[in-house]
Amino acid sequence: APIIAQYGYPHIATTAATDRVADFAARWPNSFWVIGTATQLAEGAVKTLVKLRDAGEIDSRLALVNVADAFGLELVAAAKPALDRAGFEIVYEASYPLGTQDLAPIISAAKAANPSAFVGFSYPGDTFALTEQAQIQNLDVGAFYVGAGTAFPSYVARFGAAVEGILGIGGLNIADPKVADYVERHTASAGGKPDFWASATIYAGLQILGQAIEKAGTKDRAAVVEAIRTGTFNTVLGDVTFVNNVNPNVLTVGQWRDGVFVAVAADGIEVGAEPVRKPGWK
Repeated sequence: APIIAQYGYPHIATTAATDRVADFAARWPNSFWVIGTATQLAEGAVKTLVKLRDAGEIDSRLALVNVADAFGLELVAAAKPALDRAGFEIVYEASYPLGTQDLAPIISAAKAANPSAFVGFSYPGDTFALTEQAQIQNLDVGAFYVGAGTAFPSYVARFGAAVEGILGIGGLNIADPKVADYVERHTASAGGKPDFWASATIYAGLQILGQAIEKAGTKDRAAVVEAIRTGTFNTVLGDVTFVNNVNPNVLTVGQWRDGVFVAVAADGIEVGAEPVRKPGWK
């Protein structure tokens, strides 16, 4: 990203979720940030838990774990103050190194703390490992949330019916005709369903770039950058208008429902459903 931005190319970042987007946008004014900040994603998770608690599906006892890389550390740093403000009690907390192979002790200790909800700000490898151990050890919680990788088609392929009700980062509003059309065309082209988070965001980034070139009437870098900076773009995620080079309207939480990772929390985007209690492991 720094090299692309240095030479004046429009850089549309569609898979980078960090609270440093404002700093990066100021440093590289031809960079644009689409997928949201760590704080947006973390607070979306907390808001989802609040909805479930208000509905009587969980109580305030929470197990909180994170992978100890920039992704996990930013998310947990944003989540803890939000959880505190919302009145949640963290009954178990742990951090583990990226690449940890055995997460059985993490799930075992979390289960011993008797939480009502489990939140893991995890990366794909550990998202799969945490889920596997939660299923093996029958971690019985009303809300089970894991991070990057939850939206992957390979996740539902690996765990099958056991994914029902699992929460995670991302989601899509498949009731939106534009989203349904995108999923159908992606599936026909790629031979499989898209990632229910970043795939659509990447596609939206390409739509933004194409429309900006059309608006500018040229592929001149500076003109295209200015078109992105000042324009509003019709995308699979809805209308996108950058504020100081950052897209404020993002998907934050999805939930697996009948084989689809449905958006249940978002900022500025209509969700596809309200969150529900996770059923028992299958």
